[in-house]
Amino acid sequence: MAWWEAGLRLLLAVIIGSVIGIEREMKNRPAGMRTHVLVCVGSAIVAIVETMMIADTITLNMNNPSNTGIAVSYGRLSAQVISGIGFLGAGTIFISQKKIAGLTTAASLWNAACLGLAIGMGYYVLAVAGCVIVIVTLSLLQRMVRVNTLKHVEIKFIHRVETIAFINDYFQSVGVRVLDIDFHVENRGKDNLYTNIYTLDMQGNTTYKDIVNKLSEFTNIQGIRTRNV
Repeated sequence: MAWWEAGLRLLLAVIIGSVIGIEREMKNRPAGMRTHVLVCVGSAIVAIVETMMIADTITLNMNNPSNTGIAVSYGRLSAQVISGIGFLGAGTIFISQKKIAGLTTAASLWNAACLGLAIGMGYYVLAVAGCVIVIVTLSLLQRMVRVNTLKHVEIKFIHRVETIAFINDYFQSVGVRVLDIDFHVENRGKDNLYTNIYTLDMQGNTTYKDIVNKLSEFTNIQGIRTRNV
């Protein structure tokens, strides 16, 4: 392999790693552009080294017929990249309040490694096509295909009438449907503490984080959390 071709492969790895990494960084994910570029370039280097080793071994055996017993295990280095990237991906996954986050970023890192291997071995069309599919999956698929998921949200508040009116107005404004409400009241003297458990149909772009950020601005609301019902 000519050195200019190796440089071209590394440049393509930088571009593809950057494209995937920028998408992740724009969404404030744990692994951004630099991480994806390093993973993609590193994988490409491993594949290039493996390809060069095979070419050198073939040349050595052709020039020295007596050394035909010398062989290179094709794919061994690449296999170590595929398994080793799992440790890096695991670092982007975390669990908080019974929610698992970071799985998509871990998968994008794994894909960046696979694309780097494809580039390093010279499969340019496959690598570019794979990059397009990854970007479409990360950026567009969620907008094109929506799965209606139900959320159970517990809201604790005081001053029942005005607070419920505020909550209902907010849900209506963002297109969140209230399917069911469980109600509980705790007598605390002057200001009773009310607890509503809402079963919400989150069909639009509104997320649980959006709900918390908006409702927490209202001083009557004492607490918000998800519930397993």
